[in-house]
Amino acid sequence: MNSDRKKYISIVIPNYNKAATVGKCLEAAFASEYKDFEVIVVDDHSDDNSLEIINRYPCRVIALEGRCGTSKARNTGALGSRGDIIFFTDSDCLLQKDTLSIINSAASSSGPDVVIGGTYTRKPYDSGFFNMFQSVFVNYSETKKINAPDYIAAHAMVIDARKFLESGGFPEIFLPIIEDVEFTHRLKRSGCRLVMEPRIQVRHIFGFTLRRSLVNAFRKTAYWAMYSLKNRDVFTDSGSASVELKTNVAAFVMSAVLAALWAFTGRPELFYPLSAVMLLNVFINRRFLKAFYETGGIVFALLASLYYTLLYPLPVGLGSLAGTVRYLFGKDSFGIDGRVN
Repeated sequence: MNSDRKKYISIVIPNYNKAATVGKCLEAAFASEYKDFEVIVVDDHSDDNSLEIINRYPCRVIALEGRCGTSKARNTGALGSRGDIIFFTDSDCLLQKDTLSIINSAASSSGPDVVIGGTYTRKPYDSGFFNMFQSVFVNYSETKKINAPDYIAAHAMVIDARKFLESGGFPEIFLPIIEDVEFTHRLKRSGCRLVMEPRIQVRHIFGFTLRRSLVNAFRKTAYWAMYSLKNRDVFTDSGSASVELKTNVAAFVMSAVLAALWAFTGRPELFYPLSAVMLLNVFINRRFLKAFYETGGIVFALLASLYYTLLYPLPVGLGSLAGTVRYLFGKDSFGIDGRVN
């Protein structure tokens, strides 16, 4: 295989009401050091001024006639692409200047049956505690198993164009948020290999507050729970649904029960299992907690660790419960906007 050949890259970006970020996304894409690429933006019937902003840039624009969902937008863009390879990203993600060069190098040294994933930078575009927390969380979770990831996220996914056409594309009637999980699971079953290239990075624009961080955790976990129950892989160490996060939630529940018993009975011996549970949780999450320190220093690491262990498990646990209830009652089908059908 000739690794020196430059591949023509089609960047496919779905957009829905992202007027606040899509301009920054396109500006970053066209600032790339790598020049052999096209940008295709598929607007999913936005009702803000997204199209006005998108049309300022030399990209191909496809405007869907009705709200169809992210999967349909991605599939439409990919089917209209001209590249050797397709790079999927989102309209609130900013490519680095060398992202496409790294993609070309990684794709040129891999076969068409290899799907390559990238991730978020640890430091996001927007400052703020909750934005950095989420960016570190995703970066760590997605790069933990670079040679055998469970899935590839569509915020930074590289796939051979012909392989995409053969695959049937993203599921257009499916759970939102994790349609890329279903897609890459299907690719794996068909014989494709998934790998992560941690150097392929995009800076995400979160705009998270405490409320948005908690709501995001609840909503995403609810979908994950339904998909995992349906797929029978609840205990799989799967990207952001990592064994560390699952341990953290279990430790939170166990600690709450033990603390309540301790407070109710006053029995001091309950302190020992409570301490053991907390220490075990820290040990299992030690590499993740270290990533907080490496990214933001000791103060950020301390605050992020407290948030992660003492508050974040609550929406994750409640989301898991809500998703399980919905699955058990047969309400595991969602519309394009994430509402239960």
